[in-house]
Amino acid sequence: MKIVIDAFGGDNAPNCNIDGAVLALDKFKDITIVLVGDVDKLNPILATKKYDKTRLELVDAKDVITNDDVPTVAIRTKKESSLVKALDYLKTNDDCLGLVSAGSTGAVLTGGFLKIGRMKGVSRPALAPLLPTKTGGQVVLIDCGANVDCKPINLCHFALMGSEYFKAMFGVQNPRVALLSNGVEDKKGNELVKETFPMLKQLPINFVGNMEARDALIGDYDVIVTDGFAGNVLLKSVEGTAKFTTSMIKEAMMSSFWGKIGGLLAKKSLKQVKSKLDYNKYGGSNFVGCKKTIIKSHGSSIGVTICAAVEQIVKLEQNKVNERIEKAIENIPEFAESKSEAKND
Repeated sequence: MKIVIDAFGGDNAPNCNIDGAVLALDKFKDITIVLVGDVDKLNPILATKKYDKTRLELVDAKDVITNDDVPTVAIRTKKESSLVKALDYLKTNDDCLGLVSAGSTGAVLTGGFLKIGRMKGVSRPALAPLLPTKTGGQVVLIDCGANVDCKPINLCHFALMGSEYFKAMFGVQNPRVALLSNGVEDKKGNELVKETFPMLKQLPINFVGNMEARDALIGDYDVIVTDGFAGNVLLKSVEGTAKFTTSMIKEAMMSSFWGKIGGLLAKKSLKQVKSKLDYNKYGGSNFVGCKKTIIKSHGSSIGVTICAAVEQIVKLEQNKVNERIEKAIENIPEFAESKSEAKND
């Protein structure tokens, strides 16, 4: 099994991607890592590392797509960039299972859509991060930004894909799927939510109804279904609240002698909370619905983040998640119109 890594994607590239590749090679003995990037810069760093050289390939790519580039233009014109060449490698090599990149989100999504394409029957791929919950588990948020404007059929596909994704990652046979709304009552929501609600009830999933954003992390749900606009607002709100709360707690503890004493006493508990909120151990967001697995890691990823993203790909391949998604969508005759939409969308 081969997994390709965009070696120059991310704020800490290429070191974090090299570290992640080395960690992954040590953890999984049956995979080959393909690092794509400027080999003249990669080789000196690799020379300082200890790893199985027979399971690491290098693909030279002298250019880099940055966050300042326009995604569609960059994917079409920067053909020698590490991301584009990584996508090309993924597309043309049947034994390559997936791609990991911590680079520009827009470019990764655009490249995945244009170069890899969506699975049969899927109206639109969706970005699906894993978020920690109060009960110690995780919840899939789908979509969190890939599709700002959606139709009910898109949300139905998100629900099916999110459910199969959660099953594959955590072995839960009947994940609880909820629809993000401004109230838990059946009739709440905008027109999109109101139209989608009865359609989700017809799907072979464990649809538990509407939910409010404030309950996203309490642990009562496994999959949160929404359009990319609302999902991105929810995700950024959670991230912002976590940073704000952490900052306020630290400021309060450092403001007085007794606060510092209290901080020392609570140090172990605070570390446990910090660990639960650490995105590095979750790998990244799966671009669910593409023909091959693409994991978008956080821009500030470190080595363990990249390794965790590789682990996601391995786990999803072992559980044949893409095949399960295709089968789930194929077996919904009442939504057959989505196939024509997938061709024309």
